[in-house]
Amino acid sequence: MSAKILKEEVTIKFAGDSGDGMQLTGGLFTSNTALTGSDLATYPDFPAEIRAPAGTLPGVSGFQIQFGSTKIFTPGDTYDVLVAMNAAALKTNLNRLKPNGTIIINSDGFDKRNLRLAKYADGENPISEEALGDYQVFKMPITKLTRECLVDSGLGTKEQERCKNMFVLGFLYWRYNRDMVETIEFLTSKFSKKQEILDANVSVLKAGYHFGETTETFSGQFEVKPAPLEPGTYRGVMGNEALVMGLVTASQKSGLPLFYGSYPITPASDILHGLAAYKHFGVKTFQAEDEIAAVCSAIGAAYGGNLGVTGTSGPGLALKGEALGLAMILELPLIICNIQRGGPSTGLPTKTEQSDLLQAMYGRNGESPVPVLAACSPGDCFETAIEACRIALQHMTPVVLLSDGYIANSLEPWKFPKASDIPPIEVNFAKKSSDNDEVYLPYKRDEKLVRSWAIPGTPGLAHRIGGLEKEANTGSVSYDPANHEYMVKIREERIEKIAEFIPELQIVSGLEQGDLLILGWGSTYGTIHSVVDKMLSQGHMIAHAHLRHIKPFPRNLDRILRSYKHVLIPELNNGQLSSLIRDKYLIDVKQYNKIQGMPISKSELEHAVLEILET
Repeated sequence: MSAKILKEEVTIKFAGDSGDGMQLTGGLFTSNTALTGSDLATYPDFPAEIRAPAGTLPGVSGFQIQFGSTKIFTPGDTYDVLVAMNAAALKTNLNRLKPNGTIIINSDGFDKRNLRLAKYADGENPISEEALGDYQVFKMPITKLTRECLVDSGLGTKEQERCKNMFVLGFLYWRYNRDMVETIEFLTSKFSKKQEILDANVSVLKAGYHFGETTETFSGQFEVKPAPLEPGTYRGVMGNEALVMGLVTASQKSGLPLFYGSYPITPASDILHGLAAYKHFGVKTFQAEDEIAAVCSAIGAAYGGNLGVTGTSGPGLALKGEALGLAMILELPLIICNIQRGGPSTGLPTKTEQSDLLQAMYGRNGESPVPVLAACSPGDCFETAIEACRIALQHMTPVVLLSDGYIANSLEPWKFPKASDIPPIEVNFAKKSSDNDEVYLPYKRDEKLVRSWAIPGTPGLAHRIGGLEKEANTGSVSYDPANHEYMVKIREERIEKIAEFIPELQIVSGLEQGDLLILGWGSTYGTIHSVVDKMLSQGHMIAHAHLRHIKPFPRNLDRILRSYKHVLIPELNNGQLSSLIRDKYLIDVKQYNKIQGMPISKSELEHAVLEILET
């Protein structure tokens, strides 16, 4: 029996054509890994085209996973193992493979045609011993072996080749001492009505496993022990999945039916698909003809007493801008989920970015303030969605909830909450006064500066709505200059007043005061957490704080910022949060910005931190 080598953590990158099934392979390996009790983080990376040109560099689809027996916060900077199904996959990813790392190569993907498409020079052999001498290389004719396994299956050549990803998966299951039962159960469910496809995939999966088991070339197996996670029930969750569950939970906790009006756009479309599966909870979904119709339908639903939600990405948020201004001046509760992607314009549809923050803050005509929240991880999308709904419903305002492509499509273990642990969301509708002579004042405000929510058709609550400026209290159309200035000021004040009803900012890790605070928002959370933990272990006076509430900022943010000699803000944009912090608090924050459609790596941030600490 092969010796098992213990590993604390491992990073694997699956890479091939978009038709090679790398996302499925990575997803199945992830599900299998979760069952072992390891902590993990993933990063799917795929082309914008549905079926990108096969064999080309832009057509490479990848899936990265880091798993370990310790707490995992990122999918890893560099790879221990690279699975390269063709020449383009190797060329695209080789520069991030660790020294002495392992490459699993489908040698059938390195013929003359694939080499030419990957732009290798004539006569160049990228998988020669000379080219890959610094790595442990396993060359396997995976395509050929798959065909041989299925020679009697009755499937055509193309159908046979679609199974080759299962060979790789089976081999890795052997390599990391895994059980195939859960994957076979998945395949059985997926192909229950296509017996020949099911049989083929299971046969190739087992062939890959036995190939590793019986071939003497492979030195041994690896094993990663379970991580010390907090006790509880866990499931793997992606950001958009958690967002869906958070919205449905908020609907149940508020007692309001949920209406979701949306138009398909990457990477937000999964929210529409996900919510459509919750009809049994009273969820209504509407795929509109365009972004404007989508947000206007959600505004109409909110006016009628529903939890109105719309979702999009950056280009769609721009189109929704005028309607968001309408929801703001009407003071109706509305959730706008913006799953950010690379811009500007159509930009990089499948790549991640944090470049819509200023658009969320200011991207409407006139003085049009709305709360802005940001989720920091896939699991955090659940809690952030509930918080966004709470603020919208209790403060009668549209709320922009920011996520991004990295969070939306990445997966992490998520401790499943108990419904009893989630507090209800109070909703108060306006009621007819017992005094029949009393005139209803739709914009009369309470101590939170919040107006009442009057449902259409309620006797005695008739009032005028629309986008024209409103007279204080009555809501009647007003062109009075002093009234307009008053309404502008009161609308800003009521949003800033929300800071009194949200939690103070907490230090995630590190010291309450010191040399450097790294202030983050959104998907930079895992990288910052990892770097700060490492720096603390080396004795540096450093800390990490992360913003969920960006408009308004937490009421203690100013004090926290001034407790450190330096403040560093890493962002996947050109410095948008940095600009907001400088503007409000007059603090000379340091920036680290990356705008390449991919997350900030730990090594990049660590280098930036050391430069500041050494000055």
